Amino acid sequence: MASMNPRPRPKVMSLTDAAAQRVREIMAGNDKPVAALKVGVKNGGCAGMSYTMEWASEIGKFDEVVEDKGAKVVIDPKAILFLLGTEMDYKTDRLSSGFVFKNPNETSACGCGESVAITPAKPEALAARE
Repeated sequence: MASMNPRPRPKVMSLTDAAAQRVREIMAGNDKPVAALKVGVKNGGCAGMSYTMEWASEIGKFDEVVEDKGAKVVIDPKAILFLLGTEMDYKTDRLSSGFVFKNPNETSACGCGESVAITPAKPEALAARE
């Protein structure tokens, strides 16, 4: 007899220890309660697309929830195929600090580092997650 519980799907995105720690720190220090950090992509920039991040006061019906290392991130449903397999990191160097994305779907990036070209994963890759 088949199990009634579906097999857990792999995460669309994972977080490094540094990224998870930074998300937890920022959420704890937020003035208003937030449900999660929402990550997406938008058209724009010299390479064609850029990553977006904003605080979500609630989790949308179709948002993909990623809970990793004690941090909660939601993925905009329109961005899932663009972010499939991405690792989110947090880097600090002498001149700047911020979140960075290691995305296997990126095909190129601009010189300024603000925008990327992303080829969406094929729908079969999403189906393989299920």
